[in-house]
Amino acid sequence: MSEDETMDVEEQIECLNRALRLQHRSVLNYSLVAGSVIGLEYQAHADKMHALAQSELEDATRLVEKVTALGGEPTTEVAPLEFVADPSGALDRLIDAENEALEALQAAIGPTGREAASEAVEHRLEHMIMRKQEQVDYLLRARRRP
Repeated sequence: MSEDETMDVEEQIECLNRALRLQHRSVLNYSLVAGSVIGLEYQAHADKMHALAQSELEDATRLVEKVTALGGEPTTEVAPLEFVADPSGALDRLIDAENEALEALQAAIGPTGREAASEAVEHRLEHMIMRKQEQVDYLLRARRRP
């Protein structure tokens, strides 16, 4: 197997930790929005936000497991987080943050390589991207007006 087909472990760990930093924020961000949205229109989304926070926590755990399995130390750093009291503004901020996290997950696919272990990392990242993109789509629909 050529060198460009093998996983660049060091770069993979760095990319996964960049994504994990944003993933930590995602967990907190969904939890923050779930517990703080006000107004009848947005209360309908609170339970969904709570469920999404749980999904984000599961994905954060998967990233930690992969960094550790590769011999790295998972970051405990959390990307900057801010409270936005206005529910529509909170959704806008959440959409922006999730798009940033999507980009980081996508970037983590690059150093995976072509080995069996590499394919497994790539496949896991693709599933995380798919789930997170579905969440962003939900948020975008929630922001639309008839």
